[in-house]
Amino acid sequence: MALPVDSSHASPPSKDPEKTLDSTTASSVQIEYAQQLRSSHAYREDNTHRRLKGRHVQLMGIGGTIGTVLFVQIGQGLLKGGPGSLFIAFTFWCSFVLAVTMCIAEMVSYTPISSPFIRFAGRYVDDALGFATGWNFFILEAMLVPFEVTACNIIMRFWTDAIPTVVMIIVIIVLYVAINLLAVHYFGEVEFWAALGKVLLAVGLILFTFIVMVGGNPKRDVFGFRYWNTPGAFAELYYKGALGKWFGFLHCLVLASFTIAGPDYVAMTAGETASPRQVLPRAFKAVFYRLTFFFVLGSLCVGILVPYDDAGMAAAFKTGQPGAAAAPSVAAMKRLDVPVLPHIVNGVVLLSAFSAGNSYLFCASRSLYGLALDHKAPAFLTRCTSKGVPIYCVASVLVISLLSFLQLSQSSVVVLNWLVSLVTASQLINFACACITYLCFYRALKAQAFDRNRLPYRGLFMPYTAWYGLIGTAVMALVGGYAVFLPLEGHWNVPDFLFSYTMVAVVPLLYVFWKLFHKTKIHKPLEVDLNKDQDSIEDYERNYEEQPPSTIFEKTLDRLFG
Repeated sequence: MALPVDSSHASPPSKDPEKTLDSTTASSVQIEYAQQLRSSHAYREDNTHRRLKGRHVQLMGIGGTIGTVLFVQIGQGLLKGGPGSLFIAFTFWCSFVLAVTMCIAEMVSYTPISSPFIRFAGRYVDDALGFATGWNFFILEAMLVPFEVTACNIIMRFWTDAIPTVVMIIVIIVLYVAINLLAVHYFGEVEFWAALGKVLLAVGLILFTFIVMVGGNPKRDVFGFRYWNTPGAFAELYYKGALGKWFGFLHCLVLASFTIAGPDYVAMTAGETASPRQVLPRAFKAVFYRLTFFFVLGSLCVGILVPYDDAGMAAAFKTGQPGAAAAPSVAAMKRLDVPVLPHIVNGVVLLSAFSAGNSYLFCASRSLYGLALDHKAPAFLTRCTSKGVPIYCVASVLVISLLSFLQLSQSSVVVLNWLVSLVTASQLINFACACITYLCFYRALKAQAFDRNRLPYRGLFMPYTAWYGLIGTAVMALVGGYAVFLPLEGHWNVPDFLFSYTMVAVVPLLYVFWKLFHKTKIHKPLEVDLNKDQDSIEDYERNYEEQPPSTIFEKTLDRLFG
């Protein structure tokens, strides 16, 4: 599966609308519509600063996805599906992530603006879809911030209970404030190093798996793929036989669909990326392949290290043991009597949770900023500091992060988990909306005779790839809570149903609300303004002067990750 990037030979998009249309009539229709659009809306100016380098963008895209799920929660998939189902499900789902990545990459590389795929939904499809998509993404990212704050506190309990929960919450939130209110350049540096730590752990666990499976462990046990044979590659879930193995695979597929992301986090940096038409195509390509490497190989390693019926790992999940106690790698280390390493794993898992919360805060604030720029959120949210930080947007998300104080009450922890679970389908809904947006973008390109060879990035097999991504993400959003419908005792309950399907209902309601209230219409292909924002982007690209690295160390980092 290839992600083609041909930015070196791509000529800049035409500034003259008449050159992109197939006839004089089509040209006049588009020009007239664009003039009406610009005159009827006083679009606010994007005041963020382009300070993020290629290495920042690439590692932020990886860092926003690699977290406790890859290191800890993936063990749930192993327990319920077995190593074979886990590996096949994660590998299969990467093909849908590839499709979504191509859709987002083509649009964002052409028009790299703040909150791009959110604003594109309103620009290329319907203003109401932009409203629904934007608020859906904001709710998802904002609600995940208090979740990660809570996770950091729980992970610390792996070592000690001496630090009061209140102190932990305050320290983490204060650190988020400091990082996010500094210039975006420093935010990028913090995320770069945090993401690099996660990458090193992921690579280290892959190497650890190979070493111990060939006998490099205290017990000198050469176990290889033993656990794929005993107890087996496929676990039975809910039912016996083939049907049970199918449900085991389906559980792993649902886990993969809610776990593997990446293109949306890269896209959210578009308005603050230096030389975006050069950096973003490379970043999208690199992030997809690296995430595929980590998640596919990571799922394979989990099935090699631990059998799916491991009693220690099952007990750790059942009793809610803190930190990395339930991680498959830690379970393997205990089985093989490997010392010290469990503490290192827990340390990086803590870093992962902190970094993920930081990324969620960044994405939530930028999505809210994009909504404000397009008049879908209050105007005061467009204010930026002199360093280009949308201060009121960041502050709004930090207020939501105070929900982490709910963990001070045991019953409130349950409420917090409900709030987080409420938005788990939002990721898939966002991916489906991105594919719909691309299909309308592609339709506009074709109707206006715009040559896709002139784009900085071109996806493969379009628009069929977009349809593939749309169908896969939409189906998984609907089947994510399949377990509540099984005719088994205790499976149906109202909270689980609401957790799985509330956002599936809320997003269409948001769309209908905005459509009726503002009487919006679905844009016709010839009405889509493909040249909006192009003048400012091209002026920036022409005048951009890359600052060379000041040290050999920075030069090395730029070469490795730029």
